[in-house]
Amino acid sequence: MNRKDQRCPCLSGDIYLACCARFHSGAALPSTAEWLMRSRYSAFACGDTKYLLNSWHPFTRPKRLELDEGISWRRLDIVRTERGGLLDKEGVVEFIAHYRENGIAAQQHEVSRFLKTDHRWYYLDAGPDNSAEQSMAV
Repeated sequence: MNRKDQRCPCLSGDIYLACCARFHSGAALPSTAEWLMRSRYSAFACGDTKYLLNSWHPFTRPKRLELDEGISWRRLDIVRTERGGLLDKEGVVEFIAHYRENGIAAQQHEVSRFLKTDHRWYYLDAGPDNSAEQSMAV
C-alpha cells in the first residue's frame, strides 16, 4: 500500500494525502503552529529532510540535516499549545513523540517555539521538558 493511502503519521485521523502530504508537497502551508508541529513530526516519520529544513526558521536552521534511519516514529501526543493561532506571530507546542530505536521504545518530550514570518509559520527552536528524557528538534 502506498503511504499516501495510509493514516497520517501525525494521527489527525486523516489519510496522509489529505493531511500532511499537502504541506510536504508545498500545495498548502500550515495555518497554525500546531499544524506545523504535526507536519514536521510526519516529515520525520517519512524521512522528508527537505521539508524539515524548509520549515525551520532561517535564524536557527542548520545547513544540513541527517535523520537516524534506526528510529521509527510511532505516535505524537500534543500536550499543550500556547498561542500559535491564525492571528498570532508566535506560538509554543509541547509534545511527546514516541519512537523505537533498535527495538527499544522511547519518547521525546519537548517544548517547541514557532514564529510566523510573512504569513508563514516556522519552527524556531526547542527546549526539553524538565524530565530526564531525550530531546531532539522536531
